[in-house]
Amino acid sequence: MNDNRESTYWEEWFDIAHKDFSRVSTRLAEGDIEDAAFHLQQALEKGLKGFLLARGWELKRIHNLQVLLNDAVRDDSSLASFRALCQQVNGYYLLERYPGLGSLPEREEIGAILPQAKDFLRKLGMTLDE
Repeated sequence: MNDNRESTYWEEWFDIAHKDFSRVSTRLAEGDIEDAAFHLQQALEKGLKGFLLARGWELKRIHNLQVLLNDAVRDDSSLASFRALCQQVNGYYLLERYPGLGSLPEREEIGAILPQAKDFLRKLGMTLDE
């Protein structure tokens, strides 16, 4: 993105991703599985965008985690190990935005992938609370 913003612009994306990730556990505890799934997708999307922006990527208005991961893997091939996670969570966005595509995940499914999602966000360079 060539709009003369400060070099910390990518950190703003990490801050928002952090807020989204924190909301996942809160929404799960409240029983709002739909919103938990949405915030998990948003956390990964914004984390990927922050990672890419820090490396000079031009911001794209895209929500597809797999496409964003493909761009990120060009800078860090080890991120490819999170492809299955991104494929799974990418579907949560579509289910939230496009009714009739399928059913939302169960609470246990989201809970089971949270540790891997946390590892992924850390690998992207985010600092997460314990």
